Amino acid sequence: MSLLLAIDSSAGACSVAVAESGEPRAFEVLRLSRGHAEVLMPMVERVLVGAGCTACDIRVVTATIGPGSFTGLRIGLAAARGLALAVDARTVPVTSLAALAHAAGCSDMPLLTVLDSKRGDVYAQWFDGAGAALAGPAVMTVSEAVALAPAQRFRLAGDVADALVAAARDAGREAVVLDGCDLPDARSVAAVAADRLAAGEDGPLRPLYLRAPAVNLPAS
Repeated sequence: MSLLLAIDSSAGACSVAVAESGEPRAFEVLRLSRGHAEVLMPMVERVLVGAGCTACDIRVVTATIGPGSFTGLRIGLAAARGLALAVDARTVPVTSLAALAHAAGCSDMPLLTVLDSKRGDVYAQWFDGAGAALAGPAVMTVSEAVALAPAQRFRLAGDVADALVAAARDAGREAVVLDGCDLPDARSVAAVAADRLAAGEDGPLRPLYLRAPAVNLPAS
């Protein structure tokens, strides 16, 4: 397979990977709450060097399209689109929650993936034990997410672990928090994109916000 460049800046980290056949050749991640714009392109340059290639060797560009931070998504998608246009690469959209689900792996328990919306609720999506989506990504409260659980015990991936564990306990359920799966990263984005490419599922990098950004529009 051709070399693939993956970018994630959808939440509390920024990460970049170069992969071949879904396997990373180079990867870098930096956890940060803001400043994605300043660190992303230097990170891309370092990862390309680490993979022993240049931007011109990249034939596929993938990025998380959301849900997540409005600003982070804009930064990551702008960079990914610009790179793809510059080198005439195919593009593959991957949701942040699908990337979390890939990192979680397979199990006999269903999986809930969640990211904090920073507005009192969460972005959430349920998957079965094999990683197949049971519904699309949605905005809901932690209690609403738990109420949709298809089993008494379920796995949890995301950055709202404490609140979800408490909500599950209050509802008489058990949430098993997965280590190392609190935020999406570019390695999982690359792996999901490689699978989708194999199935012929490339497409444009369009943001998935789920809700309008929390900004105040100027008065007319």
